[in-house]
Amino acid sequence: MIYQRTLAKEVQVTGIGLHSGKKVKLKLYPAQANTGIVFRRVDIKDSIDQKADAISVGATDNNTTLGSGKDAIHTVEHLLAALYGLGIDNVYIEINGPEVPIMDGSGASFVFLLKETGVQHLNTTKKFMVITDTVRVEHDGKWAQIEPANNLIIDSTIVFAHPAIKTQRETFEFSCENFINKISRARTFGMLRDVDMLKRKGLVKGGSLDNAIVLDDFKVMNPEGLRFRDEFVRHKILDTIGDISLMGYEIAGKVTTYKSGHHLHNLLCRKILETQSAYEIVSAASLTAEVQEAHRLPNMISVTN
Repeated sequence: MIYQRTLAKEVQVTGIGLHSGKKVKLKLYPAQANTGIVFRRVDIKDSIDQKADAISVGATDNNTTLGSGKDAIHTVEHLLAALYGLGIDNVYIEINGPEVPIMDGSGASFVFLLKETGVQHLNTTKKFMVITDTVRVEHDGKWAQIEPANNLIIDSTIVFAHPAIKTQRETFEFSCENFINKISRARTFGMLRDVDMLKRKGLVKGGSLDNAIVLDDFKVMNPEGLRFRDEFVRHKILDTIGDISLMGYEIAGKVTTYKSGHHLHNLLCRKILETQSAYEIVSAASLTAEVQEAHRLPNMISVTN
């Protein structure tokens, strides 16, 4: 049986916001079953809790933001992807600034933090969103869709007019181990020529070669190069996992994206939730043994019951 999960103990980490450039402290606490992922800004008096769900998403310009106004919490996608990747359903998250720290630009630092903290099984069965019909959204030649499948599968295509990227496509079938080894280490990326424009918009104030892949007009500028040959599309899959986790369940369905981003991912999530005939919420016990096995944690992670 696959049970809901939380953290074995509280943990904290400090880092820099990619867009705000501000130093921020992030604390994660265990939570009871059916709590979900709940954020709170502790730097603001009378701040309200922000439940991590697709309907609460505000801005999607170069990141996924929960809420709006003074209570908004920016760049949640990499942390959410890491939580989904380890099957952690329930956690309280306190943050003393406007943005989740970018760490190294991937989900790997959060995976390491969660592995060291340990995971606790709760005495409540997981529930899955099983897709039963195709849902699709399109915008300006870009699109994203979800269709029935036994497990979460992400088929992602990106297209960039840059010699180091061009067209990349990757199909990823979810398991906790595959997420850790194949997706979590893929970093965010950007073009050097866009930096001034983004800074005028109030973005990438904390960006550097330490927390992003940076490309000039011809090549990758990071001295260490790429972690994967197709690290760019793997990072798109990381973003997709974080964004679709906002539907509130682990998912059995195939997500296909073409030149998508946070905005399209959120449109897809909202349309799925609006189309109640397109999915069923089921107990993990009803899933195949293969899918249940994919969602088990590898031995490298400490688990308590």
